[in-house]
Amino acid sequence: MTEVSVIIPTYNREKFISECVQSVLAQTLSAREIIIVDDGSTDATYNILRDIGFNSLSTKKTILRYFFQQNRGVSSARNLGIKEARSEYIALLDSDDLWLKSKLDRQVSAFQNDTQSSRLCHTDEIWIRNGVRVNQHKKHKKHGGNVFQSCLKLCCISPSSTMMHRSVFEDFGFFDEDLPACEDYDFWLRYSAKEDVNFIDEPLIIKKGGHSDQLSGAHWGMDRFRIYSIEKILKEPDLKLVHKTEAIHEVILKLEILINGSQKRQKFAYAENMLQKKQHWEAILMRGLND
Repeated sequence: MTEVSVIIPTYNREKFISECVQSVLAQTLSAREIIIVDDGSTDATYNILRDIGFNSLSTKKTILRYFFQQNRGVSSARNLGIKEARSEYIALLDSDDLWLKSKLDRQVSAFQNDTQSSRLCHTDEIWIRNGVRVNQHKKHKKHGGNVFQSCLKLCCISPSSTMMHRSVFEDFGFFDEDLPACEDYDFWLRYSAKEDVNFIDEPLIIKKGGHSDQLSGAHWGMDRFRIYSIEKILKEPDLKLVHKTEAIHEVILKLEILINGSQKRQKFAYAENMLQKKQHWEAILMRGLND
């Protein structure tokens, strides 16, 4: 029998955490365990989870485990949960998102029937912004197979939609704890440079947005973090030539956007540094990638 550990990092999400957990407990296929990693919450998060049954002796089919750490960021919290997980498969869930009832069941079946032996499976999703369902833009359309080029453009895999074999983390490492945001972009980029993904073309999660504590609204110039990730992967000695070419073209585009944004913010010294980076990558393209 395939066993799944669910990892939920959270920080001051008392408004969302109960409904999030209940969406896991309502799955048609039960998870072996739900691991909550509380990244230093100061609200009522712990009291809510205690009332649900976390860290108490329970006869429930799904084991409920709670860990608390001082605030170190979402990557640190996710990584702790992954390291504590006891199952063959690991499913991630952000604490403001929800799963539809058949999510785990559909993904376990997808792994069992996958002739390509992909180790990462993700699904389509429903978007809710400020309580209203919204349509995704064309650029956000999900797909499977080789998604590296799509992963360069933007974060094309939602953590809450994923299930992975635990060996993924053994081979690719964990989420980068030096990144305050875009840590998921960084991880999918590393994975998709080497392996294909499985995709279920069915919305099996609900992504909530629009609230003030989202990381995407906490930092200016999010492309700073994406550039860091692209430059990091460009240092990989075994990166395929086609992926290297795609990555350099994309980092140049993102640097151009960041330069313009920095100049508008009157961050002229920073803009000059980014211009030098851009010229560096342009020069590499000019003289040829094989040199």
